[in-house]
Amino acid sequence: MSHGQVILASGSEIRARILLNAGIAFSVMKPDFDEDAAKSELRAQNFSAADLARALAEGKARACMAPESALVIGADQILEFDGELLDKCRSIEEARDRLWALRGKEHGLWSAWAIARSGRILAAGVDYSGLRMREFSEIYLETYLGSAGPCLTRSVGAYEYEGTGAQLFEDVRGDFYAILGLPLLPLLAKLREFGAIDA
Repeated sequence: MSHGQVILASGSEIRARILLNAGIAFSVMKPDFDEDAAKSELRAQNFSAADLARALAEGKARACMAPESALVIGADQILEFDGELLDKCRSIEEARDRLWALRGKEHGLWSAWAIARSGRILAAGVDYSGLRMREFSEIYLETYLGSAGPCLTRSVGAYEYEGTGAQLFEDVRGDFYAILGLPLLPLLAKLREFGAIDA
């Protein structure tokens, strides 16, 4: 059971679904946060993938114009591959190139969360997952792109791991929810600690 007001500072459908399925009563409010500008500035300061994901999650949580008593959840995810930090693909063509580059190799996902109240961060964390894709065929890739469609541009990895995207992988080390973009268990622990949900 939820108590008080919980706000998700994100337009992500999958993050909202994770909270909803966990029985959390919450509302969605997109933060007034220029993610691209913040990311460029932080990268210029040579932030690591973990620190970048956490800083962006905290920035979103702080930027949300929420009631003073509300707990605001911010989240972000960074993909690291061959020493590069990758952003979401802008097109299906770019998603095709991304998946073909990841084929048969391992990449990492840094998934961060933060909880703020009145613009002050109360708690934050980062979870790492290592994922190795199998050496799928070009035929399979085209079939997958055709069935998944434009939704692939909503995921930094250009896959939906919670659905048929799972067929792209041969080995995964990490938490399921973190891979989807919201490390749920540590987040729930903090919501209980702050009295937002029953202990």
